[in-house]
Amino acid sequence: MRLMNAIGLRHKGATELTSMTVPIPVINENEFLVRIHAVGVGSHDRWFIPNDAFFPYAIGIEAAGEIVERGSAVDQFAKGERVLFGNARQPKGGTWAEFAAVVSGDNLIKMPEGLSFVDAATLPVAGGTAIKGINALDLSHNDTLFIAGASGAIGTLAIQMAVDRGYRVAASASSRNQEYLLSLGAELAVDYRDDYWVERIRAWMPDGVAAALAIQPGTGVQSLPVVKDNGKIVTVSGDNNFISVRDIHIEQISFHPATRADVLQLVADVATGKIRVVIDQIFPFERGIEALERIEKRHGRGKTVLTFD
Repeated sequence: MRLMNAIGLRHKGATELTSMTVPIPVINENEFLVRIHAVGVGSHDRWFIPNDAFFPYAIGIEAAGEIVERGSAVDQFAKGERVLFGNARQPKGGTWAEFAAVVSGDNLIKMPEGLSFVDAATLPVAGGTAIKGINALDLSHNDTLFIAGASGAIGTLAIQMAVDRGYRVAASASSRNQEYLLSLGAELAVDYRDDYWVERIRAWMPDGVAAALAIQPGTGVQSLPVVKDNGKIVTVSGDNNFISVRDIHIEQISFHPATRADVLQLVADVATGKIRVVIDQIFPFERGIEALERIEKRHGRGKTVLTFD
């Protein structure tokens, strides 16, 4: 039996993460085995466990690495190819491990030249979520957008994608991150802890913005005062059960899935430097639990990544 290092849960119902040695997944004829080089860390990682999981279970849902084995029934990709992928709810284990089984070639994206494993590992979840959010806004060139809680991995990508589509962007973050949001293309950055942040946005757009993208929990309802009559609020965290006013439409991003073409374009834009990936901190894999506990407090700028290299 071949073994690997992993971080995860030892038994069903556990919530305490632990470093452990577990068997390398055995793939079936339709799967790929990927050697992991970098792992994207998300605040949701310890909770995304499938009902049919095999324990001990490695957590994690996004990573970048290279294909080392492929099933006999697949002809996509080749051994040694560098790939990034999302791997949510895979019963054989997630991405917080030296190797991961990937269910299908549809989950894999080939890494273009110039894209590092670290940058690639940030894109499957944050990139896909940012794309869903931007698509759900249904805005036109020169429309105005407020991005609430924009300093994290999703928000920093969403700002750049919105600006690339010709939207005019205001965004909120703590005061220490505001200059950075402006450097990504936002016209206005406000501090959500400032009692007058609504007034600042209303001074920028007196009639209100066309739409708001609410990324952090609770920011959907907080965005209502800055959205114009008949505007739209798209929520990322799922807290969309608040009462609308002034005929503002409230929507959760799942209604507008990211297409593979969208994701491929984002990957290409990051590889060429058109879109910048914002890395908050890089941890060695053995410090993964520490990294997760840090980002669960939701105060980072950009994405946290674990590496084996």
